[in-house]
Amino acid sequence: MNCTEFIAKLDQLFERHNIRLPLRDELRAHLVECEHCVVTYNTTRQTIEIYRNHELYELPTEIQEQLHTAIMKKCADTKVKRRR
Repeated sequence: MNCTEFIAKLDQLFERHNIRLPLRDELRAHLVECEHCVVTYNTTRQTIEIYRNHELYELPTEIQEQLHTAIMKKCADTKVKRRR
């Protein structure tokens, strides 16, 4: 299994009651070999837990501004690329 296949099936790791055992074993085997996918898995799991627990985090103003600037730059870059 490669990383693209892992990410395409990642949601099934979180739907434990619906996952086929061979697929679960294959996904877990990939996690043993791939640190990138471990990070992806852990980040996804943590995000799901935050939303399930309704935990809200207030970002400091400086971080909010940096995030806003980065998003607006990405949007502007995307617009330029689409015009080409």
